[in-house]
Amino acid sequence: MHGGNQSETSEFLLLGLSESPKEQRILFWMFLSMYLVTVVGNVLIILAISIDPHLHTPMYLLLANLSLTDLFFVTNTIPNTLVNLQSQNKAISYAGCLTQLYFLVSLVTLDNFILATMAYDRYVAICRPLYYVTAMNPGLCILLLTLCWGLSVLYGLFLTLFVTKVTFCGSRKIHYIFCEMYVLLRLACSNTQVNHTMLIATGSFIFLAPLGFMIMSYVYIVRAILRIPSASSKYKAFSTCASHLAVVSLFYGTLCMVYLQPLQSYSMKDSVATVMYAVVTPMMNPFIYSLRNKDMHGALGRLLLGKAFQRFT
Repeated sequence: MHGGNQSETSEFLLLGLSESPKEQRILFWMFLSMYLVTVVGNVLIILAISIDPHLHTPMYLLLANLSLTDLFFVTNTIPNTLVNLQSQNKAISYAGCLTQLYFLVSLVTLDNFILATMAYDRYVAICRPLYYVTAMNPGLCILLLTLCWGLSVLYGLFLTLFVTKVTFCGSRKIHYIFCEMYVLLRLACSNTQVNHTMLIATGSFIFLAPLGFMIMSYVYIVRAILRIPSASSKYKAFSTCASHLAVVSLFYGTLCMVYLQPLQSYSMKDSVATVMYAVVTPMMNPFIYSLRNKDMHGALGRLLLGKAFQRFT
């Protein structure tokens, strides 16, 4: 890896968060536990929604897609991390690194779009309840999801192609658990100002525009809830949004900590924040969405316990 273009970079070394064998063992069991919890939780959400006819509504269709996205997200990064923590060979090929980066960008973007679509669903349900059946009909819901998936795939491809124009030389050590955009740009020996500017410009639009839409949606939702005369009805209306608000806060809070800053200031604390949105958020989503949701409780009970649950209820 001396000078030249990006094709001369055959591989990178994913060194992880620590090079201490003792700490690596702790990290291995921590990531393995979180991965298994994430997979089981999201698979249960998807199965419960698929099997229970009562959950064949736009809100739960969006939730199933969010769980599917989180499942893909952790599977893109964590298995390779677990192998690296147990192996002396921590190399990842240049093509493998770019592939991981592509899916990382695409799936984070997809999470972002699905959360915005869920906010729209809640806005229509609370602020325009009489029009909900027509405004969120199955055809429109599938169209919105198709747009979410399509735009995410294109954005991931766009940013990954930009990285292929970067020249890497010198150190190829990545002190992190997967190939992440900022980490790769810091390893470049060519000028990355254009890449960083493009990342900030497109990222601000792709992520802050949906966030702004969600904020406006919740302004109208809160106004509508405050006009409800019954306290119990207010609580019921707000409880349908509380889970979504919790996930949005966790997702955007960690995302903004990492990416809305100059490239030169990226540090280990941002690596921890990236672990939050890359591992912790997908793990927490099933708990957040099912914790106080009676419909999900019922669907999960019927899925896991079958007729025994029906007799109990």
